[in-house]
Amino acid sequence: MADRYLTVAQVAELLCTTERFPRRLIAERRIVFVKVGRHVRIPESALNAFIDANTVQPIGRRRSSLRRAA
Repeated sequence: MADRYLTVAQVAELLCTTERFPRRLIAERRIVFVKVGRHVRIPESALNAFIDANTVQPIGRRRSSLRRAA
């Protein structure tokens, strides 16, 4: 299936941010994008890869080395 190409506004809406954030990602070359003339589009797969790469997993429960006071 072909990849969808999203506008900056669509990416901002999906990320629940302003348009400034995806534009900054583009300017800093932190996300893959396609330029068609003066239009900028971000492949949906690139957005998903960016989200996956920046997802922080929770830390598993650690056993405390200190014992609880009785």
